[in-house]
Amino acid sequence: MKVNHSAQPGHPQLSAGDRRAILEKILATLEKRFYRPERLDGDWRAAVDRHRPLIEAADTANDFEQSVSDLLAELHTSHLGFFHGSARRASSRAALSATYLADETPFGKRWIFQDVHSGGAASNAGIEPGDILLSVDGREITPPAHPVFAMGKQTGLEIVDRDDQVRLVAVDVARPKGKKLHFVEPTLVEARHLENGLGYLKVAMFPGMVGVEVANEISRAVEKLGKMDSLIIDLRGNTGGGIGALRVMSLLTSDKIPVGFALDRKRVTPNLDSEKPRFRRFNAIPASKKALWPLALKFAPAMLAKTPIVLETEGLGRKDFHGRVMLLVDRHTASAAEMIVAFARENNLARIAGEKTAGRLLAATSVKVGQGFRLAIPTGAYYTWKGTVLEGTPIEPDELVEFDWHGARANKDNILENATKSVGNLHEERAGGTSN
Repeated sequence: MKVNHSAQPGHPQLSAGDRRAILEKILATLEKRFYRPERLDGDWRAAVDRHRPLIEAADTANDFEQSVSDLLAELHTSHLGFFHGSARRASSRAALSATYLADETPFGKRWIFQDVHSGGAASNAGIEPGDILLSVDGREITPPAHPVFAMGKQTGLEIVDRDDQVRLVAVDVARPKGKKLHFVEPTLVEARHLENGLGYLKVAMFPGMVGVEVANEISRAVEKLGKMDSLIIDLRGNTGGGIGALRVMSLLTSDKIPVGFALDRKRVTPNLDSEKPRFRRFNAIPASKKALWPLALKFAPAMLAKTPIVLETEGLGRKDFHGRVMLLVDRHTASAAEMIVAFARENNLARIAGEKTAGRLLAATSVKVGQGFRLAIPTGAYYTWKGTVLEGTPIEPDELVEFDWHGARANKDNILENATKSVGNLHEERAGGTSN
């Protein structure tokens, strides 16, 4: 993604020596911690040689940031980035709680909003799926350039709405919490009845490492829905997060079933299958944040030894809708949300409808590399229990239904409509199989 080239407060003035030292720190960190060391081969070294003159000669900190980002793009992996710690800007996905796709429109090729999560900054500004983005703060935006949004100030977006009217909307992407700014968080969980015993559960994201709050919200929503013969779980536009996703997986089965684990490059061995039974298992999200410290102490030995921890479903008991679940996904369903989809597929617990998922699922961290800059780096790959690696491998739905943005402009949700028609057939389809 291209970064914003406008001046950024807090960016340092960099000498040639500073730029060179930061680049060397980045290269050394990649050699030590990048999860796919085989990618740092001759092609990568040639890419470093090509990009080095531009990086070392960058006139401004912003040009330096962009030049390094261009080099990192040569590794073709998610969760890899370079930014300054003072950066007060964000992509639309994080800032707006919204996603978009590129397509031809009467205004040329443009970004078109696809997922707009209720309660997020875009939704609060009145933006809807199918709206066409024309400009940000007066600057025309066309694909492949992505807009970025400043935190701490209002941003003006020019859009074409469902009535084909060009209008300007004002978006506040962050609010103060104490001395810091935090993104406007969307409504995490929505639930309602659709028809004839069919329930609908939407989860926008899984914030928090353990996800106590979102897990509790999911459970409360399902309890409030009451008896359901079938259930649609909407993960469209859910770009992931933390372990809270385990609660959705646990709703799919009455049993405790191993889900998967992350491995760094030192743990990948030919004897992985024989080692898996010895990995420690996490199979219960606590009901309160008060239990997080005991939980940390329980898993501290495994974390210190860097031994993989297996996620396992919580054993929540039998649900009436088991065997009659549809998962809705799209091209923006990623990370922890993809873990849910892969788990359902491997254990035949739900039918999947919508678009191919993003194929972005890695363990990652960020490392200081000098002068206030940080390198976000993937350090491990996620493995399903049966050994599938999801990074770079989008999950194909059982029922491929592409997002129809023209229909969205007419207030039609073609993916949900298709799922509503299909879910009634699930009981018959699964009657001859095993349901957990």
